[in-house]
Formats: sequence, C-alpha cells, structure tokens
Amino acid sequence: MSSSDTPAHPTLAQVVRALDGLYPPSTAEGWDAVGLVAGDPAAPVGKVLFAVDPVATVIDEALDWGADLLVTHHPLFLRGVSSVAATTFKGSVVHRLLTGGCALHVAHTNADAAPRGVADALADLVGITDRRPLEVSAAGETHELSHGLAPGAGHGTGYGTDRGIGRVGRLAEPTTLADFARRVAAALPATAQGIRFSGDPDATVTTAAVLGGSGDGYFDAVRAAAADVYVTSDLRHHPASELRERAEFESRTAGASGPAGTPFLVDTAHYASEWPWLRYAVEDLGTALAADGLAVEARVSEIVTDPWTGQVPSR
Repeated sequence: MSSSDTPAHPTLAQVVRALDGLYPPSTAEGWDAVGLVAGDPAAPVGKVLFAVDPVATVIDEALDWGADLLVTHHPLFLRGVSSVAATTFKGSVVHRLLTGGCALHVAHTNADAAPRGVADALADLVGITDRRPLEVSAAGETHELSHGLAPGAGHGTGYGTDRGIGRVGRLAEPTTLADFARRVAAALPATAQGIRFSGDPDATVTTAAVLGGSGDGYFDAVRAAAADVYVTSDLRHHPASELRERAEFESRTAGASGPAGTPFLVDTAHYASEWPWLRYAVEDLGTALAADGLAVEARVSEIVTDPWTGQVPSR
C-alpha cells in the first residue's frame, strides 16, 4: 500500500462526529452529561483509548500510551462544578490530559441505549436472543420510524434499530439459575464482589433481562416483560428484598409468581457489567471512520476500575 492509500488521521471533531453518530447525545437521559469534555476539535487524533472510568490510573495509561483521545463511559463531571483548578482531583484530571495532549469524551446513557451499546454487549455475553429493549425510549421510537419501521420492529437475534434501556429476550437454551449465574461470572471481568444471585438455584430459567450499571429502578419493566431472571448491578437491600417478598406472596395467593412474573436476580459489579461494551465501541468507531477514509489506532483499557478491592467471605 502506498502512502497515498493509507487512511488519514481524523481531527477530534471528526471523531466526535463519528461517536455521536453511534451514540446520539439526544438519546442520553436528561440528567446525564455526555459529549466532549476537554480538547481542541481541530487537533489531529491518531490514538484513542476506551475505558469505563476517567480515574487517575486510566489517565496514566492514556498518557503513557500517547493517546490523543480518551473515551469513557462514566462522566467526569456529572454534577456542576465551579472550578477545574488543578488543586481539585477532577480539575487535575483535566489539566493532566490537556497538558499531555489528550482530549476527553463521554458516552454514557446514550451508549447504554444504542444498538451494539452497553446493553447489547451484556446481552451477547450472557446469551440472550430474540431480544428487544427493556424500555424503549421516545428517541428509540423516532429512530425506528425514520427507517420506515413500526415501533418494536427490528427485534430478533440481531441488534435491529432499537434504542432503549436494557435488553430482554430468550436464552439459547433453558438452564438453571445457578448455572446461569456461573455463566455470567465466567463472561464478565473478575471483580472482588463476584456474582450474587437471589432465587432457587435449581429453578429453570428460559428468558432473561439485562441492564448494565445500576438497575433496581427498572423492576416494574422487568416484571412486565415476564423475564425469568434479571442481570444488573448495585442491587440494594430493600428493593431486592421487596421484589422477592412480592414473588412469594403472589405465589401463595395466585398459585404463580404473579401475572407478569417476578424475576430471579443476578447482581454484578457495576464496572464489570459495562466494560464489555468497550470492545464494540473500538470496532464500531473504526468502521465509522473507515467509511470516510479515516483511521485511528484504538484499544480498550484493561485496568480494573471497580472501587472494591477485596472480599472476606461470611462464615
């Protein structure tokens, strides 16, 4: 290949345009803070590092590798600040990145909702087929209609055109809750927390819902979808306890787990449930840039940024 055939490096503005095409900012939740955080849109970008969290060890990795852009899932500034002075730990992140010539971009709930986003990556790993969003967003319905599809079309084993929170569908084959939990543990990055589950370990599960990150606010949607098991993170005591109590009550009074079903629970570390998406993001950014004759070197950070570092088993 001659030098004239070698794809050119894009500007930061061109990379951001590609990322916004994959993960439209308009599909982010209203409370979220997504998009370009720091960097000159005119600067050239040759290397892009993807990570879950914009923490100090990841900043070290980006700068040591010579990255021109760091793309993280979690925002650095989810809430407003009055200063980005280097005397604050978040301000120091901005200063270190800009001094090292590295921009920062965030794709958070817009990446959760996207086809081949956080939810689809997690659903792929645990083996969910014939899937659809757990909760379709208004932006998702607009996206479908713009392609001549009725809301809900495009479901199946592929990614379709659906944009929405979480995914729900059928497992490739029935399994027990314990074996399913082991499958989740084997598929996700290892963390100190490991995997917890709630329910009869020998019960058969045939359908599953997933939601990367904190998901106990979506129990009603999971019940309405009649999923046998729900994989998410950061499950709190009271919501989880009430869900299981509700299941037992309805089983006694209605002879079943309720009209819409009450799922078993599989609780993962927050970081672990979102990390699998990063590999898709690397692939899809490359494809999007190649369509314009552009290319970057992109890779996924292997640093575990889960905040928990150890566990002592109960006796």
